[in-house]
Formats: sequence, structure tokens, C-alpha cells
Amino acid sequence: MTGPVPLAWETYYHIYNRGNNREDLFRSDDNYRHFLRLYADHIEPVAVTFAYCLMPNHFHLLIRTKKEDERPDLTGSRKPVRSPSQAFSNLFNAYTKAFNRMYGRSGALFERPFQRIVVDSEAYFDRLVVYIHQNPQRHGFVEDLRAWRYSSYGALLSTSPTHIARETVLEWLGGVSNVVAAHRREVNWEERW
Repeated sequence: MTGPVPLAWETYYHIYNRGNNREDLFRSDDNYRHFLRLYADHIEPVAVTFAYCLMPNHFHLLIRTKKEDERPDLTGSRKPVRSPSQAFSNLFNAYTKAFNRMYGRSGALFERPFQRIVVDSEAYFDRLVVYIHQNPQRHGFVEDLRAWRYSSYGALLSTSPTHIARETVLEWLGGVSNVVAAHRREVNWEERW
């Protein structure tokens, strides 16, 4: 049995995963914050993030792996990165080790392999941003997606510094007012793009 194709450079992806055996990945605010710190450390060198949402038992990301001129100098890096897939593996391993220590557990935390879908059209990109942010509301974690603290939705509307590519998302979706309007409409995920 073969695994999924490794992540390629210069490619847009919808990355998602959930807890092994549907176990919660995040049990406290500290867990969410620690994952985001590790994410910045491991993933920002290899990918640009456009949207994310972390929920108790799963997460969604919209990323683009970096172009050659955006990649870190691998020879001088304190953390050599061979591939985007390896960076994600390093992230999941680092978080699992910390989570296991904190909760006195052992073994895998994330399902393997993590899921990835190539985002190959503007329509898919636009809908995916909204879909990702609507997830906590769709799954009943909140009544209003704006109340969920662990997504990039608030960063899109803010002027505060952020790790997401806010200007790109706003440009693609047509500005803040269009972002707000798009998030008010439910995305039909089953509809073919």
C-alpha cells in the first residue's frame, strides 16, 4: 500500500487532519496556542498560510508551499527542511510529544497520513477560505463563526500584525466587505467546483 503523494513546492493545498481515533487534539487554550507557536516555527519557513481553523478534534489549513526564491537557505538553517511534507511531520511530532507529556499519554495523536487536496482554481480558493472559517459553526462549537478564537477569520478583518497572508486573501475575495458577506453565506461543500 502506498501513501499519499508528498507535498510539492509552489502548490496550493487544503491540509486537514483529526485526532487519532477521533480523540481531541486540543483540550485547553494553552494547547491551541502551543500548536500555533509550533506551526509558525515549522511551517512558516516552507509555506504561506491563507486561512486556518483549529477545532477540538480536527483542523483545516489553506496554504501555498513556497517558491524557490522564498525558501529558507537550507544549508545555513538551524532546522534544515528537506520538504514541506517533512515540515508537517515535524510539526505533528513536536506537538504530539508536548501533548503526551502534558496529559500523561503515549502514542500517535494525529491520524496518518494527514490529508491534502491540491487547490487548483480561484473558485476553490475562494470557497475554501469561507468553508474553513465556517467549520466551528457547522460542527456546533459556536453559534456564530465570529466567536471562534482559533481561526484566521478575525485576522482577515483586523489591522493587527498576523502570520496569515491577509492582503492576498482580501485581494482575492474583493476586500473586507466582500469577505464579511461571503462568510454570511453557507458554502455548499458538496457542489462541484
